[in-house]
Amino acid sequence: MKEETIVLGGGCFWCLDATYKLIKGIKKVEEGYSGGHVNNPTDEQIYSQSTGHAEVVKLTFDPKIIALKDILKIFYTLHDPTTKDRQGFDEGPQYRSVVFYQNDDQLKEVKLAIRNAQKLWDDKIVTEVTKFNKFYPASEYHKDYELNRPDYCQIVINPKLAKLRSSFSSYLK
Repeated sequence: MKEETIVLGGGCFWCLDATYKLIKGIKKVEEGYSGGHVNNPTDEQIYSQSTGHAEVVKLTFDPKIIALKDILKIFYTLHDPTTKDRQGFDEGPQYRSVVFYQNDDQLKEVKLAIRNAQKLWDDKIVTEVTKFNKFYPASEYHKDYELNRPDYCQIVINPKLAKLRSSFSSYLK
């Protein structure tokens, strides 16, 4: 099998970026935007909430090292998939829980992951599941944010990293 990609949105892309960079088999993590109706959107357009885009990470992974089901298990554990258009302090459709799948096999895995994840949550999972169309990379300002803004990371990202380390230590590089 060759490398695959999956695009995930679980609130702020910095949290997903910081966590998936630590996972064995994840070859590349790119922050960006998907799911909107405007080509080449600017940050200002996205945060005006008028483009339909979500903050996402595009993960390139080796399925011989990590299965999609495991990537999704991590995803559904580290963010709250039961809140519509919100994660923590961040509100708006750009922070929605969303999976952009590449093919029918991935769609089957995503549906199974949602059924399994529902057992972890009291409220109904509201993750949007959509066929992947386009990905727009985030501006340079957003890259490696956890390294450039330790104040934000201590409050928001570090608790997710701690949960990742305690719940998924066998997946860590």
